[in-house]
Amino acid sequence: MNLKVLKQSAVAAGLVSALWVEGASAETQQITASFRPDPTNVTANKFNNTTPQSSICLAHIPTQCKALGIFSLRFQSFLASSQAPIVGNHEDPRAGAYFQVPSSFRDVEVRNTVTGEIATVQVRIAGFGSLWSLPRPPGVSAWSHPGGDWSSQWRRAPSPCVSTGHLAAGTSFASFFWIVPKDAGACSRVPSVDIPRFNYYTTEYAYEMLTPNPLGMASGQYVGSITYTVGGAGADFDFGDNMVSTGDSSLTLDFTLDVDHILKVDVPPGGNDIELVPQGGWQAWLNQGRKPTRLFKDQTVNLYASSRFKMGLDCQYAEADNTCRILDSVSGESVPVNVSVSLPYGITDAAGRPVNRQPLRRDGVGTELFQPTFYVDRKPSTLHFEIERDEVEKMLNVGESRAYSGNITVIWDSEV
Repeated sequence: MNLKVLKQSAVAAGLVSALWVEGASAETQQITASFRPDPTNVTANKFNNTTPQSSICLAHIPTQCKALGIFSLRFQSFLASSQAPIVGNHEDPRAGAYFQVPSSFRDVEVRNTVTGEIATVQVRIAGFGSLWSLPRPPGVSAWSHPGGDWSSQWRRAPSPCVSTGHLAAGTSFASFFWIVPKDAGACSRVPSVDIPRFNYYTTEYAYEMLTPNPLGMASGQYVGSITYTVGGAGADFDFGDNMVSTGDSSLTLDFTLDVDHILKVDVPPGGNDIELVPQGGWQAWLNQGRKPTRLFKDQTVNLYASSRFKMGLDCQYAEADNTCRILDSVSGESVPVNVSVSLPYGITDAAGRPVNRQPLRRDGVGTELFQPTFYVDRKPSTLHFEIERDEVEKMLNVGESRAYSGNITVIWDSEV
């Protein structure tokens, strides 16, 4: 018997990049995410986002970001300015500091660059902040209201946004950051006095990304993209009617997902040599004359699998019955050997059922798909080899000694 693993380990890479177009220039940011099965955490089925983060989630509110599963990025080149003075106590929220971001999840198709297989990533903007400035006077006190300090207007987020507690400020500038819940609307602030000029500089945003289950994805590289519009009314990133961004108004996220699966079979020493014998050995026949009802061997191998695979057979000797055969080279007679497989807990067939003595055929019918529900790490799997009663009787009734042999190759194939 030979055991063969096809495409046992393939590599894919995870990349999300963000592009801000400003005039003829563009700021490109790369976000990397990858999956490789972890023997210490076999139930883990999520991508690991390895992208370097901006300071808000890296240094200022890391615990909050981790708890929310969000990641932050910074656009150093972002600029926006008021096109008219911001009137104190204005009634239209769009006339001042107004922020509406695409906080709902959107689907992004990512395609395997080799096979064309499609998976879906979901992404949303989950937080927003910026560095703003204004002239002095009035300075930052322009945002104070009766009964409250100006800083509370920016440290405490207006509904529906959620406060992070982050605020860094001087007399004429401040840096803030708010969490944006899923499907939230706009958040805005109104000054108590007129502000002649108002500017946004460096902008940070947080994104939440839901990746597909990597255990259901083939190894490879998956790429896709989504583009957001940036500007005023009707844009995905809407800064109101007064604040105007400089440069082109689009933000594109380019996704690449990296998957590095494992499919490996360990055969114990001597496990490639299969000897088919009766239950209890040959002694019952030799000593008591009881003919064996079957010849068999159950061979255990250790399986490592983190992604779907299929199985099949390759035979040295075969006829048209989809089974392998072993041959007596002297007489030329052959007999079929039934081969089946039992797979460990955590691996199911195409219908989601446990795999117990599933027949292996030369044409692969019935073993086209096996799917791990978690990373199976060095778990025993059994290959069953058997010659049935009728064939055993034929072998024993010839009245002469014969030796049957042949190579049977069991194939694990990750290219499903």
